[in-house]
Amino acid sequence: MALREDVATRVDLTQVRTAAGRLLSGSGPLIGLLVLAVVLSVLSPAFLTVGNLFNVFQQIAVLATLALGVTAVIITAGIDLSVGSVLGLGGAVAGWTFAVAGWPMGLAIVAGLGVGALAGLINGLLITYGRLPPFVATLAMLSMARGAALVVTDGRPISGYPGWFRLIATHDVFGFLPASVVLVAVLYLLGAAYLRYRPAGRALYAIGGNEQVARLSGINVRRAKIKVYTMAGLLAGLGGLLLVARLNSAQPNAGFTLELDVIAAVVIGGASLRGGAGTVSGTLVGALIIGVLRNGLNLLGVSSFWQQIVIGAVIAIAVMTDTLRKRDQT
Repeated sequence: MALREDVATRVDLTQVRTAAGRLLSGSGPLIGLLVLAVVLSVLSPAFLTVGNLFNVFQQIAVLATLALGVTAVIITAGIDLSVGSVLGLGGAVAGWTFAVAGWPMGLAIVAGLGVGALAGLINGLLITYGRLPPFVATLAMLSMARGAALVVTDGRPISGYPGWFRLIATHDVFGFLPASVVLVAVLYLLGAAYLRYRPAGRALYAIGGNEQVARLSGINVRRAKIKVYTMAGLLAGLGGLLLVARLNSAQPNAGFTLELDVIAAVVIGGASLRGGAGTVSGTLVGALIIGVLRNGLNLLGVSSFWQQIVIGAVIAIAVMTDTLRKRDQT
């Protein structure tokens, strides 16, 4: 009788631990964001003001745009180290085609988006048909895109754009909401709907969970991966245009090391680097954590060098948490 009660107690404790783990894995990033906001509001009275909060939202617009594409990549058990460089290339191409080649700004925007999608397409082809590991393929693209951006701009900023183009980053919808924030919100709603309701979106989780099983189930894994990396490149190009509009300048070194923050946002948001797990809402919370953390550290006067150390520590903790959670589930 005592043995039965002991076994029942152990089962109950296991169920409680499993339920708690699921709750923390789903709500952990949001809880972490709220705790971080409370701590920073205590340490800096300037943090919890309407102006500063909208400033945070506007600052993470580029990061969130890139992180949306990388979320889909990581769900398929891939990685994209090139998005920061592709951002710089997209902005450089848009700037060069408008200011140097004399194209209309509308066509320059299409060129910037197109070169981003092309870079992503090349990544996808190298990974699927070239059989390169995603790490190697996107690392090569990181170098090529960064070099191409420097060649296009001749290593110098390109500035001077139409006023309507700058409104993408500077205009306030309804008089208070930055247009870039509205754009990001729309993109995330579309992304969430795609992953949740579209068969092609749900197939990405199957590919990340077990690629061989997904292939045997009739999923065209190659085509799905090519689409995912192409979309990640397209969104990186869009991020480049948002940054150019905000700065009114195409910087040759734009997006340098931004891929680290992007991957951090996705992982902090609950996506697993092993694939098969990740949500758009979690990625947005992860991007907010990165943005709030940087903003708060700036308000507290912490140097950018120490900020890198803090962000690195946060990444390590997020990956370690994911690893421990996976181990407990097995």
